[in-house]
Amino acid sequence: MTTATSPLTWAQLRDLKCAELEGAADGWGRASNRADAGRDRIEKQLLHGLRETQQGAAADAAVARLRQLGRNLQYVYTECGLVRTALNSLAHEMRAQQRALREALDDAETLRFTVHADGSVTYPEAGEGLIDGKPLAGGTASVGAMPGLLPPSGLVAPNPHTAKAQDIADRVAKAVRTAAEIDWRFARILRKLRAEEGLKVPDRTWTDAAGDAAAVRDAARGYLKSGIPYESDPAARRDWWAGLTDEQREEYLAVYPDQIGNLDGIPALVRDTANRDNLQLLIGKLEGRDDARAETQLAGLREIDRQLQAGRQPPMFLLGIGDEGNGRAIVSYGNPDTARNVSAYVPGLNTSLDADFAKNDLKRAWDTAKGVSKYDHSNASIVWLGYDAPQSPDGFDSLDVMGDERALRGGSSFHQFMGGLSATNENADPHMTAIGHSYGSRTVGAATQHGGGIPGVDDIVFVGSPGVGVDRAEDLGVGKDHVFVGAAENDVVTKLPSKRQTAAGLVGWAAAGPAGAYLLGEVADQGDDDLWFGKDPASGAFGARRFPVNEGPRLVGGSGVSIDAHSQYFDPQRDAMSSDSIALIAAGRADKVKTEESR
Repeated sequence: MTTATSPLTWAQLRDLKCAELEGAADGWGRASNRADAGRDRIEKQLLHGLRETQQGAAADAAVARLRQLGRNLQYVYTECGLVRTALNSLAHEMRAQQRALREALDDAETLRFTVHADGSVTYPEAGEGLIDGKPLAGGTASVGAMPGLLPPSGLVAPNPHTAKAQDIADRVAKAVRTAAEIDWRFARILRKLRAEEGLKVPDRTWTDAAGDAAAVRDAARGYLKSGIPYESDPAARRDWWAGLTDEQREEYLAVYPDQIGNLDGIPALVRDTANRDNLQLLIGKLEGRDDARAETQLAGLREIDRQLQAGRQPPMFLLGIGDEGNGRAIVSYGNPDTARNVSAYVPGLNTSLDADFAKNDLKRAWDTAKGVSKYDHSNASIVWLGYDAPQSPDGFDSLDVMGDERALRGGSSFHQFMGGLSATNENADPHMTAIGHSYGSRTVGAATQHGGGIPGVDDIVFVGSPGVGVDRAEDLGVGKDHVFVGAAENDVVTKLPSKRQTAAGLVGWAAAGPAGAYLLGEVADQGDDDLWFGKDPASGAFGARRFPVNEGPRLVGGSGVSIDAHSQYFDPQRDAMSSDSIALIAAGRADKVKTEESR
């Protein structure tokens, strides 16, 4: 590294051995890989063995120590990976300046110019004078000079070498100056990549690690990020990842865990690895803030982290995590790349990355996975929070639940996500199910309207739906016999009035009070089968297969107001009929599902 007292010279840039920088990077890469292997052994072998065979205080203490060691190794893996990529990025950028310097030096050699240690360029006499015809004197071009200007008399032609020498001098200076800036920039980054003394990595260190990762990401932008195929379809991204070398994959995982972990088309095991690392970086990032949004998301992230460490079965795969908007989290119970049966559940109103989501929405997916396992052990059950579901109350934004915009954006993202699962699943013809709850059913409905329907999806389930954006089951791309609906008698969301009915009711109320509201409302919805987002999916006119569910608690009962009827469809304790029907459909056993009359 250069300093203010020892500036970089063009000879030093020429002689710089970038291969040695890359060799050092390889060494840091090996250290990173060893830490990753140690962490993997702790999480998949030692902790699992302790939980299965040992009980008591001593075993609990051993588990706690192993978890801490695993976190420490995860930090070592992350920081060593960042050092590796920083060194490789430095070599990559320095090579570009070496090429520019070499081209200038080669031009000087061809023209028989002399490049001096200070970067000035001497050129020989050439051309001929306008008066005496003698060759024009040679000279020396230095950085910043302005050659080729005629004297006021206009009688002396310039030496034809002058401009060429000046161009070479300027190119040499630019290469050296740019290389010095690169050197200074990476020196700052590498000096920051150091750990605290001691054997324990405290939480605040992850805050520093988040800053380290951001700095290296920014520095490596030209070296790595430009290669990520964001605009490609999931199949092309899968092929891109498969075509990388092991070293390239390791660098992307170390420096861009947030990008790789949330990229549809990347294999589930890779996404899980990237997102577990990104989870720690996000926790560190948000711990450095004190606003309410950060605290809410931190609670959700920590609960997800706790469950990942607990070794829940079926095994958890973290397929997405992020703090944008209301937060992002995609969790699968079971590996969706190897499972014959894959289901993805989209939650609705008031869902965000918080403790409630991490406990309750994840439990819905877990309950589904356990239910499907009764019929086929080869399954993966996913909860997909890949969009900003409407929040209420949320000021003016609470009106979003009445509109389509968030569902349309979310539907596009869900369509892309399912395309990724379809691209990476290893089975010849996996069975896939899309499940939409509440506003999430509108989001799933929006996903079906992209060309060809939702990629890979064979069956669709709607529960607690206020409408899905289309009026017929056959418009969802899977055939009406593969669309299933659960609607509890006391679930008020499944009985929301349509937009036309609401408007007519308001007009009727203004004209004749409650009676007018009722009469005009009935005229606007004569079949009583329209909801806010279109035809009631549980109605005969819609044409889906309705399965029986528990009627649920009344909205107003002896214990006060309750909306529990809207939230128990997945719960095997509170609604065994509904949860088992969902499990049968997700297991590809829809022919065993009992049905009931439409509304």
